[in-house]
Amino acid sequence: MRHLTLAAVMALLSAPAFAAGHASGDAAAGEEQFNRQCVACHVIVNDAGETLAGRNARTGPNLYNVTARGIGMYPDFAYGDSLVELGATGEMWTEENFVGYVQDPTGWLREKLDNRRARGKMAYQVRAEEDAINLYAYLASFSAE
Repeated sequence: MRHLTLAAVMALLSAPAFAAGHASGDAAAGEEQFNRQCVACHVIVNDAGETLAGRNARTGPNLYNVTARGIGMYPDFAYGDSLVELGATGEMWTEENFVGYVQDPTGWLREKLDNRRARGKMAYQVRAEEDAINLYAYLASFSAE
């Protein structure tokens, strides 16, 4: 009985981490990073049309529910060919994929597609892996799930 109770408690404690797109970072720190690094190009607008974060930026796609979305799958956004090609394989924006992409969009796409001519359209790069992980945690907090 004691093991069953311990297992139940552990499951309950781990539920929030898994509910947010399996994010391991600090969402509060990610919010700071988003407001410093991402708002110039991205916005987070929910399905009801409410702006939840960011300004009215339209250079990059809306990042609402990105952690539950396939790569290159936001409707009516003009993604680069390489990102669309990768998305067609069924790849999702997991924490690992997101972190790799935002740190080096072109290099990450070349590696994933095994194509030295692949190119990413996102010019900005997040320098620190921890910042990228925190950004993913922040974006996971805007998941429709």
